[in-house]
Amino acid sequence: VINPGDLDRRLVIEAPVETADDAGGVVRSYADAATVWASVQPETMRADVEADAAGAALGYRILMRAGRDLTTRHRLREGTQRYCILAVREGRERRAGPRFLEIRAELIAD
Repeated sequence: VINPGDLDRRLVIEAPVETADDAGGVVRSYADAATVWASVQPETMRADVEADAAGAALGYRILMRAGRDLTTRHRLREGTQRYCILAVREGRERRAGPRFLEIRAELIAD
């Protein structure tokens, strides 16, 4: 059971904005779409090797109230940290009352 008081972190939902460039492609930027309360919990860590450099990605489980049309194209921001959304699904809560979104995300390395 999710306690609404557990939604103790303020996140900004960033929506993708694509504009045409001079070479016939697009440039993607992000615009603030909404600010929501959420729960952010570290979950998993995986190691990657990318271009002969070892790296690691820390996974997060983020919960927020449903009612937002989030996709994997959106991002979430908390202060200077940005989260890449890997998956979104409606929470497993089946009782009457508010519904929640369960989001799997990773920190974006700047």
